Formats: sequence, structure tokens, C-alpha cells
Amino acid sequence: MNNNLQEEKWSENVILVDADYVDKVAFNLIVNFERMIGRRIPQADMARWLECIALDGGLRTGSHETQVVFIHQKAKTEMENFVPGHYANDLTGKAFQGELGEFILNAYTIEDIADSEQLLIEALNLICQQKEVKRMMVVPNAEDSTIYNKVRETLRQVSDEEKRITVFAMQPMTGGNFRQEMLGYSLMAALGIRGDEIKTE
Repeated sequence: MNNNLQEEKWSENVILVDADYVDKVAFNLIVNFERMIGRRIPQADMARWLECIALDGGLRTGSHETQVVFIHQKAKTEMENFVPGHYANDLTGKAFQGELGEFILNAYTIEDIADSEQLLIEALNLICQQKEVKRMMVVPNAEDSTIYNKVRETLRQVSDEEKRITVFAMQPMTGGNFRQEMLGYSLMAALGIRGDEIKTE
């Protein structure tokens, strides 16, 4: 477990993100939609994406505090398909204010690629144990069934009455005691892709 993660002061709302996975999904959406709608797609707006995730997780306009935890491999210094996206310069120790309140950002490094799944699950476990956390939004690599199953097992221990938990994936997943939302919608909004652009005749 990353020691800095253990020393965190937790907010009532927490977004836990597998940053390498989300960056890869954003890249795939950019490539596919540029081909489909015939225009250049810019990098995803990080603040817009996080606000969309929070909205999908049930947060509403107000002076809330939301903590964002990005987990990434040591070899990656930035999310290449998001702006701002550099872990050390743009995200760690930074915050922004929006209609949903303040978002406090921090990125944590996975020392070894083999530990990526382990760190996400350990972080999830740690956050679940914090009494002050009332709402969690989790963005794992749900395409990896091993990781998704571990997320589901971990969340099975958490009372739905104590915490509202939403797991984001690119497609509907077999259930657990948590809400599910489609990851693609928030990413499309952050990439500036409009619904009317992708309607097929």
C-alpha cells in the first residue's frame, strides 16, 4: 500500500480512478469518433469529466468536497488524452472549484506493473473503511474480469446504507451491491462529442 494514501484525510465524496485504463479508453474514443464524425476530437477536459462522474455518482449542485484519487504506473508521467493531465505538475496536490463544489486531486504511483490491480483493490478497501466517506465513484478496468470480480467482492462487504457506491464501466456488468453507470457518456461529454453528431440515419 502506498503510505501517502494511508495518510490521506478523506472527504465525504471520493472518486477512485485507474488512470492508465481511463486514458486508454479516451484514446480509443478519440480515434474511433474522429473516423466516425469526420472531425478532430480534442483531449478530454479533465474538470468536465470529473464533474460528469460526480453527477453520475449522484452528487448535485452545492458546496461539496470531492477527493479524486488517480492510480497510475510509474512509467507514465501523464494522462496523454486529458488536459490537464500531467500527474506531478497538473494533478497531484491541485484542486478546482465548480458547481458541485471543490475537487481535490492526487495521483499515486504503482511501483511495479504487477501491482496495479493490487493497489487499486487496496485503495478501494481503505476508502471503504473510512466512516467519513459517504459516496464513492470507482473507475476500474472492468474489462479485466479478474479486477472487476475483486472490485465486486470488496464492495460486497460494504453496507449500501452507509455508502452510496457507483462503479463505472464501458458496458453493463454482472451485478453487485452497487450502482452502475456507463463510463463512455462522461468521456464523450469531456471530449466534446455531441449526441447529434453520432446519430445514425
